[in-house]
Amino acid sequence: MTTELYPRERLGLVREATARAGLGAVLLTPGPDLRYVTGYDAKQLERLTCLVVPADADPFLVVPRLELPAARESRAGSLDVELVPWDETDDPYALVARRLPGGLDRVGLADRMWAVMALRFRAALPGAEQVAAGGVLRELRMRKSAAEVAALREAGAAIDRVHRRVPGFLKAGRTEREVGRDIADAITAEGHATVDFVIVGSGPNGANPHAELSDRVIAPGEPVVVDIGGTMPSGYCSDSTRNYCVGEPPAEYRAYYAVLEEAQRASCEAVRPGVTPEAVDAAARDVIAAAGYGEHFFHRTGHGIGLESHEEPYIVEGNREPLEAGMAFSVEPGIYPGAHGARIEDIVVCTDDGYEPMNVTGRGLVVVG
Repeated sequence: MTTELYPRERLGLVREATARAGLGAVLLTPGPDLRYVTGYDAKQLERLTCLVVPADADPFLVVPRLELPAARESRAGSLDVELVPWDETDDPYALVARRLPGGLDRVGLADRMWAVMALRFRAALPGAEQVAAGGVLRELRMRKSAAEVAALREAGAAIDRVHRRVPGFLKAGRTEREVGRDIADAITAEGHATVDFVIVGSGPNGANPHAELSDRVIAPGEPVVVDIGGTMPSGYCSDSTRNYCVGEPPAEYRAYYAVLEEAQRASCEAVRPGVTPEAVDAAARDVIAAAGYGEHFFHRTGHGIGLESHEEPYIVEGNREPLEAGMAFSVEPGIYPGAHGARIEDIVVCTDDGYEPMNVTGRGLVVVG
């Protein structure tokens, strides 16, 4: 088994998947799919960069001549991929069309391709139906290799280190925005290349799962939800939520927090090969509903993670595709009564006989001060 994060054989697997999907080619512009296949974290520009993977011909990478040195120096430069530069007065869409076999019926476009580029390809390949290429790559991207799991483990350890520093940032009288700035600095200091998001939801803002940082002042005795994540130099993401209280929390908060801990633990323990994502969702939801808080848990239990912080598989009712070893996703039930809220989130990887958590900090409420 390869231990490389971006193995050479991945390109061949994509070509085989393209043929199985009945596509003549897939066209991948900068974004997670291109990085997954080649390891090239290309800039997203108005100038076209596009990896072309035909089902029955050799792949090639079209790049602006200005970006040719970067492409050569990237992982893509060491693959069996022809680099095809284009100049400012060239039409790169016509260039791609000329090099593809004639009479293509269907082509797959990267899910994150800009609409203006998709429209240019529609004009350049008038007889070809356009479909999303994500369906071609999903089976590969959902099942993480040993190297990818190691990258997620590293990301999890980095965000755990940030959570261990959060109590030092939380004080009554500080604003969410002030605390958020300190957390963002810690995310990069602990090894992330970029900060993807910082949620510091105090009091009623904690009942909004996607609360934005605000100038709200944190008051004594208020619970605070801290949901944070970033992208590592490897390209793989972290995402973890822990809960804090500045001083003694309200009694009703402690009551439902105990329910939430039980629900998150039950959901994690449900993870193993063959179990459906909706069953993992139900494991948490049933505990919360039985305790009388069902109406206060109104989002899915989790989402996949890898080169994107949200990707497949989604842990939600209706997803009956059985889990397999290597699938990585969050387990993050929440309870949001209104005056405050709580969510516990870990990234887990399905193993051959259960699961491995990527986050190992305590899930219990942390009382600060």
